[in-house]
Amino acid sequence: MVADQHLKSYSERILEEHIRTSQACRDILDDLALLCRSAEEVLRSSGQLLIFGNGGSAADAQHIAAELTVRLDKDRPPLRAAALTTDTSALTAAGNDYGFERIFARQVEALARPGDMVIGISTSGNSENVLRGIEAAKTAGAVTAALTGRDGGKLKDLAEHVIVVPSKSVARIQEMHILIGHILVGAVEKALGLVEEEA
Repeated sequence: MVADQHLKSYSERILEEHIRTSQACRDILDDLALLCRSAEEVLRSSGQLLIFGNGGSAADAQHIAAELTVRLDKDRPPLRAAALTTDTSALTAAGNDYGFERIFARQVEALARPGDMVIGISTSGNSENVLRGIEAAKTAGAVTAALTGRDGGKLKDLAEHVIVVPSKSVARIQEMHILIGHILVGAVEKALGLVEEEA
């Protein structure tokens, strides 16, 4: 079967956008290294990572939390992490009783403690429920972090560690967020001595 030229051109354009965005992320490596170091310190001190976001960012939160609690590539002890997007009873109760904007804040208030890290994911940096979740984390004394894009939105000035993907495309930002998540998990595993360095 001959490939449809229009579909092939579209695929090539998207791939080129992805590559350009990935290359532009070299500018955020210092910020990412600081986030990785902070996450390592939290986990080394028996803290936990609480992660949340909406839609595709909710899926990213669950993906990252799963790789922390299970593994990335190699077998090793589990790391303490949870996505606050998976408990439908908590989400719908908080949404019903307090409003959708507090679905993460309410869980953070219950679960976050000083020495934990709370990571909010929002491609725009302006999702109200993510902002409120980070605010609740600060009140709880947890380390705060955010993965965002575009100009960083309101999250840029709210969280301690902010990784701003240099793109305006939601899809490209989300692609980089999961790459950042993989780097975070891998870096923490190595820093904690849980997996051997590659030869």
